[in-house]
Amino acid sequence: MDILSISIIIFCILESLNVIILYFKPTSKIGNGVGVFNILEDIKNDTPLNLFIHYLIYWVAGVKLIFIFLLMVIVFTGSELTKLFTVIFMILSISTYFIKLHPIIKNLDELGKITPKGYSKTLKNMILGFLSLFTIALFIYFFNK
Repeated sequence: MDILSISIIIFCILESLNVIILYFKPTSKIGNGVGVFNILEDIKNDTPLNLFIHYLIYWVAGVKLIFIFLLMVIVFTGSELTKLFTVIFMILSISTYFIKLHPIIKNLDELGKITPKGYSKTLKNMILGFLSLFTIALFIYFFNK
């Protein structure tokens, strides 16, 4: 199996674990569980807002699942060129985290609205790990060409 496929499969496995957490234990503080956001406790008694937040959580899980399945189709049926562009665009798309999402969660962390404190750094490192995975796979791919 080629390095590009291996990197995509590793990503899919890790994201599948996040989907499981989001669907079955969304308020968890591990993976992509949203239990790190202190405001979840505040909205428990606000039924419409609580339902809306859970709708968004399950929507994110569903979108992640769509991407996982599409990536697996690429792994099993895609050409070498398709896999190459997939890895390149995964790097670009994952990098967008730093444009909008990271500043928000970093701000919430600084305001004391995230538990455990410093979670924004943990999430940043997780995202950098995904970027490293695909970047290293890309370098190995081109090095072996």
